[in-house]
Amino acid sequence: MMLRIVTDGAADMPESWGEEFEIHTLPLRIRFGEETYVQGVDVDQSNFYQLVEEKRMIPGTSLPSPEQVMEFYRSVARKGEEILSIHVSSKMSGTFSVVEMAAKELAGELRVYPFDSAAGSAVMGLMCREARILARTGASIQKILDRLAQMRTRLALAFTMDRLDFARMNGRVNALQSVLSSALGIKPIVILKDGLLQMGDKVRTRQRALRHVIQTVKEQVGRLPVTVAVVHAADPQAAQELIAQVRAQLNVRELIQTELSIPVAANLGPGTVGIVALPMQERG
Repeated sequence: MMLRIVTDGAADMPESWGEEFEIHTLPLRIRFGEETYVQGVDVDQSNFYQLVEEKRMIPGTSLPSPEQVMEFYRSVARKGEEILSIHVSSKMSGTFSVVEMAAKELAGELRVYPFDSAAGSAVMGLMCREARILARTGASIQKILDRLAQMRTRLALAFTMDRLDFARMNGRVNALQSVLSSALGIKPIVILKDGLLQMGDKVRTRQRALRHVIQTVKEQVGRLPVTVAVVHAADPQAAQELIAQVRAQLNVRELIQTELSIPVAANLGPGTVGIVALPMQERG
């Protein structure tokens, strides 16, 4: 019986992975005032920033209901099948708790295994791919869950934001701190710690911020061989600069580039760019 793999719209991965690794993405909802748009249905990468400009407001995100999650599960799996459901950090979003509720409601119909990535973005994409590769070798669901838990403890993530109004409006950065940083032209370095995004160092220029992002990740992974994802929000030029530095300074065995998903970009804003690095390990 085939394992179904589900993630949510906060995941970032190359476009081809959905089909190649049979990954189903639960769309999230983007809110502009009273209007709600469904990711991939009436808002996508091509029109998201245009909507921001037209509506002149910072978008927010809203959670799916347990019923919507249950409906999605039923659309991708048949009765009695197993679903591995990998989601954005429960400390940053309520999505995981909704998924847990839906999983309990479906007990007896589908076997759903919710997994908290303790991160978001490309971390989730890499976890989904790893789960599928292991499933294709015949690994048990428990072995896959153990592997994902191992990945969760080894990853390094750092990024910088170019503008802070998105994060301030969505409560991701303290308002006063944001105003001060904007006034001084400071670029914050954001790191992942215990499932939460935390403010790290602050630097004065974009170039210094990019160097600092690399250094932050390098301090965690050293010269270990790593899989690296460079992610960006509407700033391919910064992504290319970061890629050049990543190749020069890290022991890169695989590098992927992806644009930040709309729910993540809605919270962090255009110009956000960063790195996810995962030390490679044997699939024993």
